[in-house]
Amino acid sequence: MTDGETGRTFRLAYVPGVTPAKWVNVWTERLPDVPITLVAVPAAEAVGLLREGGADAGFVRLPVDRDGLSVIPLYTETTVVVVPKDHAVAAADEVSVTDLVDDEVFHPLDDTIEWTVRPGLPAFTRPVTTEDAVELVAAGTGILLVPLSLARLHHRRDLTYRPVPDAPQSQVALTWPADATTDLVEDFIGIVRGRTVNSSRGRTPATPATPATPVQKPAQRQAQKPAQNGSGRRAVPAGRKRKGNRPR
Repeated sequence: MTDGETGRTFRLAYVPGVTPAKWVNVWTERLPDVPITLVAVPAAEAVGLLREGGADAGFVRLPVDRDGLSVIPLYTETTVVVVPKDHAVAAADEVSVTDLVDDEVFHPLDDTIEWTVRPGLPAFTRPVTTEDAVELVAAGTGILLVPLSLARLHHRRDLTYRPVPDAPQSQVALTWPADATTDLVEDFIGIVRGRTVNSSRGRTPATPATPATPVQKPAQRQAQKPAQNGSGRRAVPAGRKRKGNRPR
């Protein structure tokens, strides 16, 4: 965490399918003197990278082992089934898990969906990565269920995908080592949560407004001027005599 502590840079890890660009853009606007370094990491290695100090914070897919980590769940993704374009599923707008009961379904080792009961029939092999599984789907040897962003990331012209509304969903979260919640981590949390630059929970205090000089209305200015008579001389209140020019 040396770089994060000294303010030289902020290291942000992210797993496949997560696009951190919108948060990075806000960071560069608010903290232009603190470079942000993006660290792409496989989903299965993200937590280990954070625990080893390889990044200050990271976007991961739940569930993860939360021991020693602070976790902020962010959003949930639709689960889709990836199939060849000539598969029967391609004719539907969406499908259910029961529609896949007769299909061989790949379960890659880096699967991020938490299944109670896996759909379909077990495929002949367990691919190491989701990308490997997509290649096998393209070869016509089975189908694959993944979060929507991963289907888009590994999209091929010979494949298509359809939503599976009743399937479990993958959740993306921001996480970091709980004992390394630096000021820069707090800054990034504020950005992800949508806090404004002048938020009371941010590190950069709002610049106090300069008190405005009261603007007097014309009537007020007129009231403060001494009253004058028609000759341009100051008017004398009734009962008082003007000095000088006594009658002879």
